[in-house]
Amino acid sequence: MISPDVTGASNTNVPSVGPSRPKNIIIMIGDGMGPAYTTAYRYYKDNPETEEIEQTVFDRLLVGMSSTYPASVSGYVTDSAASATALATGFKSYNGAISVDIEKRPLPTLMEKAKSLGLATGIAVTSQVNHATPAAFLVHNESRNNYIDIAQAYIDTDADVILGGGQQYFPASLLTQFTEKGYQHITEFTQLDSITTPKVLGLFADVQLPWAINDNRSHKLSKMTQKAIDLLSQNQQGFVLLVEGSLIDWAGHSNDIATAMGEMDEFAAAIEVVEQFVRQSKDTLVVITADHNTGGLSVGANDKYEWKPEVLSRVKASPDEIANQAIANEQWQTVVTELIGFTPSDTELTALDNARLQGNEALTIALRKIIDVHSNTGWTSGGHTAVDVQVFSAGPGARLFGGHQDNTDIANKVFSLLPESAVKQ
Repeated sequence: MISPDVTGASNTNVPSVGPSRPKNIIIMIGDGMGPAYTTAYRYYKDNPETEEIEQTVFDRLLVGMSSTYPASVSGYVTDSAASATALATGFKSYNGAISVDIEKRPLPTLMEKAKSLGLATGIAVTSQVNHATPAAFLVHNESRNNYIDIAQAYIDTDADVILGGGQQYFPASLLTQFTEKGYQHITEFTQLDSITTPKVLGLFADVQLPWAINDNRSHKLSKMTQKAIDLLSQNQQGFVLLVEGSLIDWAGHSNDIATAMGEMDEFAAAIEVVEQFVRQSKDTLVVITADHNTGGLSVGANDKYEWKPEVLSRVKASPDEIANQAIANEQWQTVVTELIGFTPSDTELTALDNARLQGNEALTIALRKIIDVHSNTGWTSGGHTAVDVQVFSAGPGARLFGGHQDNTDIANKVFSLLPESAVKQ
């Protein structure tokens, strides 16, 4: 058993005065957020008018690294389900597993343990709420792809806060079960302000929430995170909250650097909300990591010693949205130039014209490649890679997460920091 009698954080930015065991635990996962993403984000946010390269929240809170490999049956490269299972249970499993072992037997999860101890629980994500990562913290299933079954299983979790996308997986009959169990069901983001008490099921999109780059800096994840904290804090025994920047991974799979930086900014803003809460409460631990690395992002490529984040800062919409508008407008070159933030060369315009004739997907891919060329961004894969990921932490017990560890170690350390006995109800 790991001793939890460690106070404070291993950095100097968050006060170390506080209890040895946290009352509240917040787990934050940047899906697909390998080390190159946080590096790229630092340069993306850098103020070019200053000599100094400014720190980001990731730099402030960095404490260690984590390996991510799944059970040996799946090799060295994990998917989100196996990694989330490790982070939620402390056990390795196969790719696709939702908190079941390699024999498909249920593994006790952090959220289940927290509930048994009288703590409130919640999730706030930018994907569908029944996607692999949140699912592994809440339920058990032999396959991450059984979205309907996973959504149905949520009714038995008794989670106090469920916020994200995924309307298409929650039919009217299931929603009735939630409301009969006392849940407030909302579908418009503006309705979130009116929610003042748990329980709440907020489904704000058919599947994923909008790309942050297209969402006018509305910082939906930050607002969901703050609301979840406000609601869960009403439990005097404490809470466990999972927050996921889900769409970093989705942009990585598409090798879409501009959209990925928008999602990184969204996740960083949510971390800053939590960081402030940790500063104020002094009884809350936050542990932040990635489940794996996606895309093999390279900050610099093509044998050139350069990377140009200023190109990305000028991109005004995601490539798929730019493609939508370009296909709908005869003056598409003007549209592309305005939204992409630079004027493509004649050769590039010819390639875009040919792609436009093939439809949205072809034009979207062509736009991504041109943005890569102008920013000198590289990718090695459309899937995941096996590199270690970073670990960030602050609050009571944060030093436990320093140095190198496995993702199962992270879970076991968090388990060790839970209350020692159940609260009498």
